Amino acid sequence: MIQQQPHVSDEAAPAVAQALQDLTTDDSPRSLPLEERIRLTRECLSCLSTVAQEWVELSCQAKRIPAGSPVRAEEVLAGPVSVARYLQVLLLSFESIARTGAPPLPGTPVESSTGLTRVPVFPASGIYDSLVFYGLKAEAWLNRSGGKNGLFDLSVLENHTLPLTLVLGAGNVSAIPATDVLTKILQDGERVLLKMNPVNEYLQPVFEQAFQPLIAAGLLRIVCGDSSIGASLVEQPVFERIHITGSTQTHDAIVWGATADERSTRKEENQPRLQVPISSELGNVSPWIVVPGEYSEKQLRFQAENVVASIVNNASFNCLATKLIVTAVHWKQRDRFLSLVEERLSQIPLRYAYYPGAADRWARFAGELPPDEDYLPWKLMRDADPRESPHLFQEESFVCVCAETALEGDSAVEFLERAVTFVNEDVWGTLCATITVPDRFRKQQADQLEQAIARLNYGAVAINHWPALNYAFMTTPWGGAPEADLRDVASGIGNVHNTYFLAGVEKTVLFGPLTLIPHPVWFASHPHPEAVGWRLFDLYTRPSLGGLMKVGLSVVKP
Repeated sequence: MIQQQPHVSDEAAPAVAQALQDLTTDDSPRSLPLEERIRLTRECLSCLSTVAQEWVELSCQAKRIPAGSPVRAEEVLAGPVSVARYLQVLLLSFESIARTGAPPLPGTPVESSTGLTRVPVFPASGIYDSLVFYGLKAEAWLNRSGGKNGLFDLSVLENHTLPLTLVLGAGNVSAIPATDVLTKILQDGERVLLKMNPVNEYLQPVFEQAFQPLIAAGLLRIVCGDSSIGASLVEQPVFERIHITGSTQTHDAIVWGATADERSTRKEENQPRLQVPISSELGNVSPWIVVPGEYSEKQLRFQAENVVASIVNNASFNCLATKLIVTAVHWKQRDRFLSLVEERLSQIPLRYAYYPGAADRWARFAGELPPDEDYLPWKLMRDADPRESPHLFQEESFVCVCAETALEGDSAVEFLERAVTFVNEDVWGTLCATITVPDRFRKQQADQLEQAIARLNYGAVAINHWPALNYAFMTTPWGGAPEADLRDVASGIGNVHNTYFLAGVEKTVLFGPLTLIPHPVWFASHPHPEAVGWRLFDLYTRPSLGGLMKVGLSVVKP
């Protein structure tokens, strides 16, 4: 692989060496039949229930979320709930494959006028999605090579080699490294060494307990350590694949070299240092396009809070946090909408900036020093110009600064066409994008909207809602647009959460109305978000009508 061996800290080295030895011993498993995957999935669901509370408590302590705060719900939903949902929908898929030979699609695929195959993937069957998430639906759009007779790729279930994979975990959202590992082992049939991110390595013992069945089976080991440990691991010749959730800078350092000169030379010669396949999810300057038209005050308020939720969640340390609002110059309700966004932001308590380097990044992107480096203000920058402030459009800030820019357009259709071209060509990333659409436009210009969605060069698109749902639903494959390669990796290569084993996924598309009743649990205005989160956890670990009723009751009373 790579010859040079960097320094490894003495403290972490023994644990890393032992983990590698455990995964490469002659006793390591060499096959993972479907019935074994089903057993392991069930056992992980059971183990998850024993550590969920501790998982959330540790996360809240690290992020300084006080007891009783509604913000605690974020750690419930983006931690144990997401992982439980992933395991449950994967279990349902495995069981369907065992019975019928195919995953349990919730609807019939149709051929689109765009040449893509639209496959319903949400609401999922078996866990009451159609009631819990009433009004929302999602599809996976497959490229032409998939076709109706080639929807699925079940070849990974026949993997008899179990290659050894290094997973470099994300530090911001705890479900990411967990579901990355589960995807690689249970779906792709790989053995995994998970290197925890230093930001959330406090979760190592929780993960080891939750995924003890995988550890006992010789399929998983988890290690911690600083960047030198990660640098050492990517150079170990025993790894046959690598998966990373992080930044393009880290990705390119792994693939092309540690210095700018080396990366430039190697890219020019197309001679990567890394000689094994690497998959990745690398962030985004996530845009939210607002199609001009007539919105009611209720719709404007809901959509404004929708945008705000996408900014403030997890203190904005999310690759899918909205970083750019795209409006129409002559939209009559533009100022009202942006004022509602600013008004709602001003009402949200500031959050502890737990991610390293946040204050410096905030100063650079906001253009001023923060009044408190530990609690950064939410900031909306109106009328941003890509010529004057290109970094707002071309670099992911990973802090709570959101720009707004306005485009010309003589009609809503023309604006949407320009907006799609603009975010495709002038905004960095290919991970996710949102379009807020007036009801009249959605009905009367359905074909133009479908064409716009197809043209968006993003792996996840949401209509009227935050694409975090495309991540969280777990039947919606998640990753950057598929055209990326090592030299221009954009938001990453490959996807995760493809629990229906779909072939040729171009993107996932979430559809929903302009308002939802009751307010979504991810809105700051929700009265009992943590209670709802825990009832969802119970529903996903043990689906039942009684569990469904408890979810409904928790919306009204915790």
